[in-house]
Amino acid sequence: MSVRVLLADDQALVRAGFRALLDAQPGVGVVAEAADGREAVRLAVEQTPDVVLMDIRMPVLDGLAATREIASDPRLSGVRVVVLTTFAEDEYVFEAIRSGASGFLVKDTEPAELVHAVRVVADGDALLSPGVTRRLIEEFAVRSGPAGAVAASALTVLTDREREVVALVAGGLTNDDIAERLVVSPATAKTHVSRAMGKLGCRDRAQLVVLAYESGLVRPGWAS
Repeated sequence: MSVRVLLADDQALVRAGFRALLDAQPGVGVVAEAADGREAVRLAVEQTPDVVLMDIRMPVLDGLAATREIASDPRLSGVRVVVLTTFAEDEYVFEAIRSGASGFLVKDTEPAELVHAVRVVADGDALLSPGVTRRLIEEFAVRSGPAGAVAASALTVLTDREREVVALVAGGLTNDDIAERLVVSPATAKTHVSRAMGKLGCRDRAQLVVLAYESGLVRPGWAS
């Protein structure tokens, strides 16, 4: 299989539903299941899946804490986490992404959207659509206080073009969109994004967006 998925949810019925859905997709398969956050971290180390579908509210270790452990483990640098929850309160969106998640979905997401999310995140993109998610990130990023100065300082390592590209990523543009906007090839746009992530130590585009708002490079209400 091309996309290997780890399911982390304390409800066996939920896991069974996700497994049946994902295992039926070409090129996608579930390699392990965890009933709590601690088990999710252990299985992530053992299996190194491409994507972890992580419930927020779990016993032993909650999904946000488990996501932080996975994101901070250099052995798991290629593992992407999509946080799933029945709770759509605003603070979970930003906290999940700050914890290292590449995306956020509610459990009543349509099956086709869930499958699409797994493929998108496995390909290295972030689940920052629809626009409401970006608005929530804006709202909570600007409340980060002292972190803003640190983030702004971090941007000094970027070239002017890389800063421009980071701003466009924060605006929700894909590599193809950025290429069209800057009149460059998609490959060149992807290279700029990759270099910016590397210089800033960002795991993926979601982290890049958070940093863009925390640093003040992009502000609430900014339109790409």
